[in-house]
Amino acid sequence: MISFPTHAATRLGINIAILLAGVVALWLGKAVFMPMIIALLLAAVLGPAASWLHRTLKFSWIGSCLTVIFGLLLLNLLITFVIVLAATRLVQQVPQGNDEILKFYTDFRTKLVNLWPWQLDEELFPSNPQTVSDIRAYQFLYESYPNLFRNTAEYLSSWLWQWVLIVFLLFFLLLEGRMLLRRVVEIFGPSEEVRNRAGDVLNEMARSVRTYLVWRTIINFGLAIVVGLIYQVAGLRQPWSWAILLAILNYIPYLGPLIAGIPPFLDAFLFTTPENTLLVTVVYWVVIVLEGYLVVPVLMGRSLELNATTVMLACLFWDLVWGITGLFLAMPIMAGVKAVCQSVESWRPWANLMGTQKADAPFKPEHIPPAPEASAEPASAAIQEPSTLTQVGR
Repeated sequence: MISFPTHAATRLGINIAILLAGVVALWLGKAVFMPMIIALLLAAVLGPAASWLHRTLKFSWIGSCLTVIFGLLLLNLLITFVIVLAATRLVQQVPQGNDEILKFYTDFRTKLVNLWPWQLDEELFPSNPQTVSDIRAYQFLYESYPNLFRNTAEYLSSWLWQWVLIVFLLFFLLLEGRMLLRRVVEIFGPSEEVRNRAGDVLNEMARSVRTYLVWRTIINFGLAIVVGLIYQVAGLRQPWSWAILLAILNYIPYLGPLIAGIPPFLDAFLFTTPENTLLVTVVYWVVIVLEGYLVVPVLMGRSLELNATTVMLACLFWDLVWGITGLFLAMPIMAGVKAVCQSVESWRPWANLMGTQKADAPFKPEHIPPAPEASAEPASAAIQEPSTLTQVGR
């Protein structure tokens, strides 16, 4: 008979070892786990749409699944076309020829000297260059272009294969979602009450992920429209390119809006006046702050909010495990994790730790508030009704 250690330090060490093993498994298996997680998130969003097509418009279930997937592909193709078109226009606006480049450099250096508090390096930014080769900073950028294009091409080709895999996984998750849900619920044991409770937890997790992704997408594209109009009025060369960039990067908390604000700042600095640059920057951050502290809590609800510490730790963790893709997936994953912790009574302190709502009573060493009582509402029949994870109809 196997006896488990009872010493607290030993149990802690085992838990840490299991956690580290899980992190290593996620990192080693990212080629499998990343497409699966993305497909599950998309199934949570597209499942209700497929179910609506099946019930209301009387599409066959396979036809409903194919229709929503085809719509997703069309949306991605549209965004890709807009990005490629914007990149092409940006390349066309790059100065060509020695005289154009020198004129552009002179204007840029004059603005930089007026704003930069220290003296510029004469080797990087010479005051009176005769040829383009005299400008060391320009030569450095010119020499880095091949590596940039090569890395971009490799990344896009890798993502193309990942998208093919994601689409197939998404199709089968939508098609067989109800059967898969039943099999998952059966893992929790033969008790009907336990199964119903597990189904409720899965439904709540799917609802939270879907709410986050849908509202995050709506807010991002609404924000892009507002910011794009501001950039257009300000006279930027690529107003809608930077607006779409913001809509994409805003899925990454904190770091995304910071990165998305750099290109419009450079655009305004290079092609408009310093006063206009300052105005664009100030207005941009005012809009970002209003979106983060006013629009998001009102539309998403405070139950989905995560405190800043949790957000930063989640971004650091998922960036370490899955890189840039992990940054985009960090918030949807954490929304699902928080929903699970909130639904399981013994895990509710972890949900409170991740959330932003104030505790009912202040914490004192001699007084720990009792755990909230379990909800008296009857558990929903998760097996009899289609899961909100995929909302399949057959």
